[in-house]
Amino acid sequence: MSKTFRDFISIPIAVTKSTPVASFIILVLIWIPSKNLSVFISFLMSFPVIYTNILQGLDSMDKNMLEMAQVFKLSIARKIRFIYIPQVIPYYRAAAALSNGLCFKAGIAAEVIGQPNGSIGERLYEAKIYFNTPELFAWTITIIIVSIIFNRLFMVFINFIMNKLEGR
Repeated sequence: MSKTFRDFISIPIAVTKSTPVASFIILVLIWIPSKNLSVFISFLMSFPVIYTNILQGLDSMDKNMLEMAQVFKLSIARKIRFIYIPQVIPYYRAAAALSNGLCFKAGIAAEVIGQPNGSIGERLYEAKIYFNTPELFAWTITIIIVSIIFNRLFMVFINFIMNKLEGR
């Protein structure tokens, strides 16, 4: 909600959105071991999506609800639970659905470049080197299936948390 914070973070967000994933992977590989690389890259690629969507949700909040909360002197905790979260959660759901797929793509790309031992990315790279097309397709299908299952489970978890917060 702070204009100073928005201005401060807008440049790193813009840089993160426009820099190719491969460039980040190679740069970050200098400082982070390859076994941790995919987690960091996944976070880095999904953060701008989630931040932008939540910011949009905060910007589109119903100002009348905030005025009502002020009139009834609601505590900040109650404002967050009953006004902010319900207003922002649809934007977060959209961001989570989009960024989950992005996380898998970026994370696997990081594994292909960083090649940590025993990773799917290492197996994809080996399949490419040895022209093992069936294995390449098998790993790709595995990634797609795991990504879909994870995304659905995550959305069920988000819905469960929201139902608990709303008292359902």
